[in-house]
Amino acid sequence: MENQANHTDNDRAENHSTPPAKKSMKEVFFQPRVLVIDDEERIQKACERLLTQEGCQVDLADNGIQGLKMIEEKHFDIVLLDLMMPGISGMEVLSDVKSRHPDTVIIVITGYATLEHSIETMKKGAFDFLSKPFSPQELRVVIAKAIEFIETLQDIASEKSRMRVMINILRDGVLTTDHQKRIALANPAFLKMLGCRKKSVIGSLISDVIQEPVILEMIDQAVGQHRDKFSEITNELSIPGKKGGEDMVIGIRCIPFRDRLNRNLGAVTVCHDITALKRMDQLKSDFVSMVAHEIKSPLNSVLMQLKVVLDGLAGDLTEKQEEILTRSSDKIRSLTDLATELLDLSKIESGLINQEREELSVEEIIKEQVRFYREQADAKSIRLTYIPSPGDVSIMGNRTNIEEVLSNLISNAIRYTPGEGEIKVWASEETDSSLIHVEDNGFGIPSESLDQIFERFFRVKNEQTRYINGTGLGLAIVKSIVESHNGNIHVESKLNEGTRFTVTLPKIQYKI
Repeated sequence: MENQANHTDNDRAENHSTPPAKKSMKEVFFQPRVLVIDDEERIQKACERLLTQEGCQVDLADNGIQGLKMIEEKHFDIVLLDLMMPGISGMEVLSDVKSRHPDTVIIVITGYATLEHSIETMKKGAFDFLSKPFSPQELRVVIAKAIEFIETLQDIASEKSRMRVMINILRDGVLTTDHQKRIALANPAFLKMLGCRKKSVIGSLISDVIQEPVILEMIDQAVGQHRDKFSEITNELSIPGKKGGEDMVIGIRCIPFRDRLNRNLGAVTVCHDITALKRMDQLKSDFVSMVAHEIKSPLNSVLMQLKVVLDGLAGDLTEKQEEILTRSSDKIRSLTDLATELLDLSKIESGLINQEREELSVEEIIKEQVRFYREQADAKSIRLTYIPSPGDVSIMGNRTNIEEVLSNLISNAIRYTPGEGEIKVWASEETDSSLIHVEDNGFGIPSESLDQIFERFFRVKNEQTRYINGTGLGLAIVKSIVESHNGNIHVESKLNEGTRFTVTLPKIQYKI
């Protein structure tokens, strides 16, 4: 092997090529420590020389007992281990090292290589197998593979560490439980919210750590959820304040965590302090209730009286009187619609925190909405078309809210498209997103107004749209719903050519 090593090293110097192990070590930030355990001095020296040239720190051991003693004194990343040695065998060394240092990469080298030996060493945790005599290039290749494997393990460990730091500094409480309802992760915010003072809870049954029936039941439902169903479970929990202080209200979301085969591995639970939001929600609700009582009810009464007059029950009307009363009735109806939409917007902005979500077929919802609005489109001689997508597009969302998004976009398109126009609705997919498109060839939106159309009460007003009734809240409602689903909405439009709205929502990301 020594002659082979020298010959190959000379060739490498002449060709100015980079050896595989050094290529791998360019990507790692440490110098690998290698221990060679072999009773043949010739093999020891040849391995030491070649691996030192490859940038490794190399130590040598003449037998298994000496090798185990050295491993106890310091950590080695890679061990080159001979199977046939006096005293303790290589198999025994392999079993001992892997039981106490599972992250150490062991490469077995032996002159008595058989298929049975290979299978047995791999079962005991060996990374690779080299048969004597082996060439320097063979050793370089297997060392390079070992270094790449170590680098991958380091990347995984670093990523886990980063994730742990991120989760631990979150203000929201995060809990992960396995399928046996044992805690895999619980950040400090979660333990503080639930009043748990235990320092170490990993591996404990969740029922031994917290006694809140609401959370325990939600985890039970998530873990026991059938594989054909995937839905988010939401709830709220009120925790009494200390020393007569204000109660804390926690919004809780729980979702099953699954593997590639759709098997439940456990559940992820997130807790968010919504005390301030609930207080604001109550203030909004009180204000909206006052508006509904003080404004909406009287307006409805006026509308009823106007209808009585318009129906001729209070006497005959002249054509001019009927025209004036009809226009007055339309204006009052717009005010009642405004009160209703203000109520809807208030509910969306404060109530979406804990609305339950489930796996939804976007195709199915689009078809239902197109079917519902077809009669209204036909009345204006507008062609309303649903374009099927190649596959079923799915999202995690609240059905009522997603239906409201489509309802607003389609009804807007009908309102702002002249007769004989066309409206198209379809869904599509990107790498990590599901998209909903609503396109018309109507009046279009001036470029200077595109940045304002999602603002409350904003309406494009020109000669074409001045007679179209509306509150200016529909698109504000759409934007609030979409953003609450962690999505976004984009608009493209050209005056007198048409408009396209595109809603982008995250795909379902529950499989690994």
